[in-house]
Amino acid sequence: MQGLILHTKNVIGNYNNQEYDHYAAIDWALRNAALARCTRKNSKPKVMEFESDVKIIKKYLSELKGTIILTIEETTTSQWLYVELKPFADRIVICDPYRNRLLSDGPKTDKIDAKKLLQLLRAGLLKEVFHSCDSLYELRKLESAYTDLINAGVRLQNQRSAFYRAKGCQYTKQNSAELKERTKEQKYSRFITDFQDQHIEQYRTSKAQFDQMIEKTVRENSVIKNLTGLPGIGNISALTIYSRVIQPRRFKKTGKYLSYCGLVWHKKESGNKSYGKRQGRYCRQLKCIYKRSARITINSGQGPLYEYYEALVDKGSTHSQAALMVARYLAKVSLGMMKNGQKYEPYRWRKTEKETA
Repeated sequence: MQGLILHTKNVIGNYNNQEYDHYAAIDWALRNAALARCTRKNSKPKVMEFESDVKIIKKYLSELKGTIILTIEETTTSQWLYVELKPFADRIVICDPYRNRLLSDGPKTDKIDAKKLLQLLRAGLLKEVFHSCDSLYELRKLESAYTDLINAGVRLQNQRSAFYRAKGCQYTKQNSAELKERTKEQKYSRFITDFQDQHIEQYRTSKAQFDQMIEKTVRENSVIKNLTGLPGIGNISALTIYSRVIQPRRFKKTGKYLSYCGLVWHKKESGNKSYGKRQGRYCRQLKCIYKRSARITINSGQGPLYEYYEALVDKGSTHSQAALMVARYLAKVSLGMMKNGQKYEPYRWRKTEKETA
């Protein structure tokens, strides 16, 4: 589904703590695949290329004696391969292709890519992508499907408005019947408007069903329900936050989570000279939620977080700086709530200021 972002954790040295009898890497494509393998005693890789058929891989792995670790780069088929091959390997590492810069060096073929991937696996240089089949992963699918539905519905309604604007009309709920009557004698125009209205009505019905399911999910999950207590965070935003984070304790430091949300920048320094800052890879959905919630809170002109915003401005922060600090505060608090299962404390920021004073 669109919008699916898999959260990663650095496992350098983690899977490498255990020795395996066989190390294998697969470069999978639509029509053909390549598999590279080496052993614990012999690091020289053997590479084979074959037609893309998971049965061939299963047969090959089942004939190997001893423990097996297998790696595959994150693609649209990686989850399917993970589920299919899990019974045939002791450990499967779905790795982040963004980090595998070695693959872009030199000539490129499926065999070469599989060989390089195997070398990265053996050296413990891969960054693993989180995959799971538990209920939390299902929450992510629900949120992603809802986002896709909303995008499709908005696009349909914009297309209908654009269709009427092309005829010099502006579509509203009040004049919808009148506009339909105008196109009654126009064969193709009437066909198009009927088609659009039918699908928009279907979209609204589907959206109502999704809203009911999400509301039920929020009621049944205490962590998501607690997140709705944050200013500017509703059911959809709370579900998005929790489904994207999934495992809050994997963020050992708050700064790591702020970086993941796109709310901090990384320094660029070399030779004691600064080259500015850059933003790392981040989850756009979380950044949008926290910044939007901060903007809603500030525009409301009241509440504990608005007082926090005013306190920041009084200390000399600009509007944009203070708004960013509010967004960061919301991100920090939400992470703590997910870790500890606690409810929102409105004036916690005052306690923090007293402790640091």
